[in-house]
Amino acid sequence: MKIYDELVARGLIAQVTDEEEIKELINNGKATFYIGFDPTADSLHVGHFMALCLMKRLQMAGNKPIALIGGGTAMIGDPTGRTDMRQMMTRETIDHNCECFKKQMSKFIDFSEGKALMVNNADWLLDLNYIDILREVGSHFSVNRMLTAECYKQRMEKGLSFLEFNYMIMQSYDFYVLFQKYGCNLQFGGDDQWSNMLGGTELIRRKLGKNACAMTITLLLNSEGKKMGKTQSGAVWLDPNKTSPFEFYQYWRNVGDADVLKCIRMLTFLPLEQIDEMDSWEGSQLNQAKEILAYELTKLVHGEEEAVKAQESARALFSGGNAENMPTTTLTDADFNEEGKIGILDLMVKAELVTSKAEARRGVQQGGVTLNGEKVADPFTMYEKNDFSKDFILKKGKKNFRKIVM
Repeated sequence: MKIYDELVARGLIAQVTDEEEIKELINNGKATFYIGFDPTADSLHVGHFMALCLMKRLQMAGNKPIALIGGGTAMIGDPTGRTDMRQMMTRETIDHNCECFKKQMSKFIDFSEGKALMVNNADWLLDLNYIDILREVGSHFSVNRMLTAECYKQRMEKGLSFLEFNYMIMQSYDFYVLFQKYGCNLQFGGDDQWSNMLGGTELIRRKLGKNACAMTITLLLNSEGKKMGKTQSGAVWLDPNKTSPFEFYQYWRNVGDADVLKCIRMLTFLPLEQIDEMDSWEGSQLNQAKEILAYELTKLVHGEEEAVKAQESARALFSGGNAENMPTTTLTDADFNEEGKIGILDLMVKAELVTSKAEARRGVQQGGVTLNGEKVADPFTMYEKNDFSKDFILKKGKKNFRKIVM
């Protein structure tokens, strides 16, 4: 199976502008393509996972990826899917986040010997002056058409700033620069970015002629993938210092039954034949599928050794054994009151299972908190220091665990 057909079979292709031409490029390793990443945090999260895996697949098939870091567009902020304006970041913060992205992307993409590029759109966007933008870029865009774009509709109800309105123009200009400077002939992005991406394709063809080779493709469910990046307890990061390998494993181990095979198909590098055999799995077999998904993705991000540790710890936890490698919270004398005790609510906050004592109280009252497998029924439960001399595994809901030690 050729790479384009594989992407279709894995459910990754949503829309294309020039399908036959795109097939020709991708299947023959002739595509120089880009995907953009706005550095809004100091770590990538699981919402970026699909794009990173796609870049890896296409590079393995001989195509050349360009990872575009949005150091310039981050100064504006993407309005797509937002009901409010994104918080403005300083140039120093953006530069720091860009450096963090580079390190993490190198785990997925081979940047050696010209096999891939990593560029920052701050290198050209920040040098533009206002007149250049109006004359060279803005003249090719219809305001009426821009206002019909899906990325602006939600913001129009509450107010779209002129700053954010320019995001589509800046992203389109990115593709034009990459086409001119690096021969980038294809762009990929999420289904929520379709309007922005079409703008780039049309800009190239208007400025350079209709025969200019510039094509667009979108990934199915990438907007849903972005939502994957957050859970009730916060974001799931690729940085092990922000989300431990065990927590990362547990996140994927606890995906819904309806999503597990879809995630295996889209995100893992297991052969399609093996995945097709799983389509008939149900009941307890879906738990096995979740273990496969969690292991494969943890190995991809954190390496095989950490994946094995996370899997062993998770199995030990569910079997009542000792989970040595699970996230741990260490208590100090300062965490206890004058009587040498600590309450369950304070303990949950300290373990970062909740963000407030009120949330902790609701968790206990709703029966969602357990200690070593036993439900904690009383929100006024207190513990002494010697309670932590043996295994003390605190759990909130189905996904959040902490081992508490002194």
